[in-house]
Amino acid sequence: MNVSERIEQRIARVAIIGQGYVGLPLAVEFARAGFTVVGVDNDVDRVAGLGLGQSYTPDVKSADLLPLLANGRYTPSTNFAVLEESDVIVICVPTPLRKSKDPDISYVMAAAEEVSTHFRPGQLVILESTTYPGTTEELLLPMLEARGGRVGENVFLAFSPERIDPANGKFQVRDIPKVVGGVTAECTRLAALFYGQIIDRVQPVSSPKVAELAKLYENVFRNINIALANEFALMCSRLDVNTKEVIDAAATKPFGFMPFYPGPGIGGHCIPLDPFYLSWKMRLNGYEPRFIQRSTSAAAASTALGSSPSAWPTSARSATRASRPRSRSS
Repeated sequence: MNVSERIEQRIARVAIIGQGYVGLPLAVEFARAGFTVVGVDNDVDRVAGLGLGQSYTPDVKSADLLPLLANGRYTPSTNFAVLEESDVIVICVPTPLRKSKDPDISYVMAAAEEVSTHFRPGQLVILESTTYPGTTEELLLPMLEARGGRVGENVFLAFSPERIDPANGKFQVRDIPKVVGGVTAECTRLAALFYGQIIDRVQPVSSPKVAELAKLYENVFRNINIALANEFALMCSRLDVNTKEVIDAAATKPFGFMPFYPGPGIGGHCIPLDPFYLSWKMRLNGYEPRFIQRSTSAAAASTALGSSPSAWPTSARSATRASRPRSRSS
């Protein structure tokens, strides 16, 4: 029985590397759908706690975790050897920045090395970690090929960006459309089939690079507009106008406008970092993304200003109190 049939019958064995705020909710959702899931993580304390049914993320309640542990649908583990027995492997590891603001993909590389070490023919491998465009095909694919993988034939590789917003009760894993881009058409089909078991809307795209760029564009868009809202608040203060009143008035336009409100700056796991992944890659390609650079500088300045609320102009403080922006995303 091939991986496609095993996914359709929900008997595919799933391994999700990284049991953080992205990987754990994903693992639980697939376990609820009837798959046998192993959550692999090298954090011994985290795995021990999960084994006792202790959830540490607001998106997974301990009461939901315990029955999945009891019936064997979900098992946390530090043993990467389980990858060899898995039909589907999903990588959900952090992608921070170095002190130089360059991408740090050491966690992705370490996970990919484990996947390639334990590779067996027929596996579907999906990267979810936010990263620069080209990562899937330039880094993961050669590692699998070195182990005898032939993409689209005996190994299927795709990128599907995580989009989770921690503690957002309205939009959880199953509610958020999934973008998938495979190295080949069959890779895309299998990845879409896999996520379609738990998510109603799956959006296939033509390549992993398109999917990688889509996630970066989502977060760069948010970064730029947060920076604009904060600078606009300073302009309104100089003009003695209430920022929120202006933005609320503009938001009555039913098309072509999305309201962003001023606040203490950008935060969360992704918004402050992701623009650097795109700008770094573009510099390697001989292009300096000046607009992104300006927005990240402005956002950093507003974050510093936000550390002292009294430093904000009156109109900005009132707008923040009235409608604090949701600047956390992933």
